Amino acid sequence: MKLTRRTFLAGASAGLALPYLSKGASAAIGGQPLPIPPLVEASGSPIELEAIGGQTGFLDGATTASWGYSQSYLGPVLRLKRGEQAHIGVANRLSSPVTSHWHGMHVPAILDGGPQLEIAPGARWDIELPVDQPAATLWYHSHVHGITAEHVYGGLAGMIIVDDPEAPNAGLPQTYGVDDIPLVIQDRAFNADGSFAYVKRGPALMHGFRADTVVVNGAVRPQASVPKGLVRLRLLNGSNARIYHLRFADNRAFHQIASDAGFLPAPVRMDGITVAPAERVELLVDFSDGKAVTLLSGPDFNDPMAGMMGGMMGGMLPGPPAQAEEGRDGEFVVMRFSPDREKTAASQTIPTRLEGAPTAEFGESVRTREFVLNMHAGGMGGGMMGGGMGVMSINDASYDPDRIDIRLQRGETELWRIRADEMAHPFHVHGTAFKVLRLNGEDVPFETTGLKDVFLFQGEADLLVRLDHEATDAVPFMLHCHILEHEDAGMMAQFTVE
Repeated sequence: MKLTRRTFLAGASAGLALPYLSKGASAAIGGQPLPIPPLVEASGSPIELEAIGGQTGFLDGATTASWGYSQSYLGPVLRLKRGEQAHIGVANRLSSPVTSHWHGMHVPAILDGGPQLEIAPGARWDIELPVDQPAATLWYHSHVHGITAEHVYGGLAGMIIVDDPEAPNAGLPQTYGVDDIPLVIQDRAFNADGSFAYVKRGPALMHGFRADTVVVNGAVRPQASVPKGLVRLRLLNGSNARIYHLRFADNRAFHQIASDAGFLPAPVRMDGITVAPAERVELLVDFSDGKAVTLLSGPDFNDPMAGMMGGMMGGMLPGPPAQAEEGRDGEFVVMRFSPDREKTAASQTIPTRLEGAPTAEFGESVRTREFVLNMHAGGMGGGMMGGGMGVMSINDASYDPDRIDIRLQRGETELWRIRADEMAHPFHVHGTAFKVLRLNGEDVPFETTGLKDVFLFQGEADLLVRLDHEATDAVPFMLHCHILEHEDAGMMAQFTVE
């Protein structure tokens, strides 16, 4: 059975596909302790994941029908080790097909978990996943074409940590859940009965669905107890469309140590960072002063329809998250950190270099390809207001699972020029990591970005791309916008690697 908006969460809550969003669900529980997802180690034993339905207590006095991998919402953190094979079984206990895409893993397309690898209701997918890439923070999520947005919004996502035992230890925090903390940041909206509120049409399709309540690891604006000293935060933007502009309320500086594909060559000091959907960043934050602090985000203005159609969809979309009392105009609370004065972190010193960082040696490109991310390809009328299929495209062609868009040669480096004019898009390529050369004619220093598998851009960007793993006509790789409503509406292409 194909999942549609009408069967979202298998009909577990009638409020999930309402034609409007109730503003009555205001009793969100904030400030609860940060949940730490279970850690599942791949070494020595198989990993078993089950796509299941459940009930999650986001709100005071109500539960929300949700999905997860082996739990009611989200999934465990999977820890993989470079040089080993991860034995993973994914069982589907839902009434609609799912997949498990290993976002950021460098594996052949037959193991990638893309749209062609649906797991039917009641079926399972057993694989041996070779792990051969630098240490990094990755993630996994369902990737069924046309309903990826609903699947991820419902909770079918989780984090992956890849360790490299051969890389020298730079003295970084590494005690999981104590000074090495996973943070899956998302925004969700709720109906008055506590059910998820979600629509995928009109403005919610054109700029992506954004909600008014921030959840981290499945808890609303939680509070994390951390030791005094350096704490490593592994941040994943698991939202469908929202871009976060993060800073601490007291303006404390922090250091970025890793990007999507692994470590940066050296820590980069900053006082704010932008994280687009599907991007991962690792930060070192110093809590040695023992003071509690709030993590804030600025508003997301990535809207191609700003000033247009004012009020046309009135009452359908949620407003922005509530203004933070200690924030600047439009800023909202993501979560809070409270140092435990009786606990001292194992790490107190920022390293000067990060050994084990991936290199940027791609060689000369053998050809140039251009990709234009188009909006409104299906017209502003029925397609936009209806299901949205065909509204988006790449190079004026909406995604067709029966069409191969490009064919690559394994090991060849290409320059990809990507363009988008209406708004910023997080551009994602399966099965590899790429180097960003230029953004709108300006050089992008590798030292500040590292290797990426998602890059947020508007205008024009140049990327160096090389694929080293096979993808066939039967099971190709994807490239797409990671605003999930755009992806589902056709802003996706597929390619082989021979």
